[in-house]
Amino acid sequence: MPILIDSHTHFDDVSFDGDRDAAYQRARAAGVEAQVLAAVSARLWPKLRAVAARYPGLYPSYGLHPAYLAEHRPEHLDALADWVVREKPTAIGEIGLDYYLPDLDAGAQAEYFTGQLRLARRHDLPVIIHARHAVDQVIKYLRRFAGVRGVVHSFSGSEAQARRLLDLDFLLGFGGPLTYSRATRLRGLIRYLPLDGFILETDSPDQPASAHPGQRNEPAFLPEVLACVAELRGADPTEVAAATSANARRLFGIPDAVPSGSH
Repeated sequence: MPILIDSHTHFDDVSFDGDRDAAYQRARAAGVEAQVLAAVSARLWPKLRAVAARYPGLYPSYGLHPAYLAEHRPEHLDALADWVVREKPTAIGEIGLDYYLPDLDAGAQAEYFTGQLRLARRHDLPVIIHARHAVDQVIKYLRRFAGVRGVVHSFSGSEAQARRLLDLDFLLGFGGPLTYSRATRLRGLIRYLPLDGFILETDSPDQPASAHPGQRNEPAFLPEVLACVAELRGADPTEVAAATSANARRLFGIPDAVPSGSH
């Protein structure tokens, strides 16, 4: 069974509160050896920390998600700086820009985004970026913060945008949306990307694969994303799993061997 890393989950989400132990065991049984947990707001950082501490192979990141703008306060950037120093997270995230949701102020989003990019550069940490209807704007900011590395998760941009991000030494994250036959642009893109340019994710509990429409997504479904990528590329799933897991380990500093079992 291929060893996989789910590079983007919200395993601390309330939807897992009733069966988190079982969902964790299902993921391990499916070959998902590690998960990177992405935060959304300062209010939820303590719960994310507790969930990550409970299960081997869960790696916390902390950040201020643009879609939760109404919850954020300027002092949360100072709090994040303290959390980074004290907790030594795997990454800063989930951060970024969201121009899809109509009520999110673009200027305020930019303030939080640049503040977190600055923090990532200061501490040499990767970033996990949300870029919905905002890929060009995200690229513009990344060029201002040269040297910051990371992943644009759930990438949905064009081939030209993908190339620009790869040139900036960013990885692209792909998950459930790729498995839908209507995602023609994404499916065309994944055929030609270099194997060292992308990683796999579920974004659990969101963005389920085509086999689970309307259901809660979970890390155990990551092999379905792997199978889709391998089929589209005409590649051996084991090769794709090895490459994407190596990419995730390299970006996030995840060790080669993750302990088994749970605390």
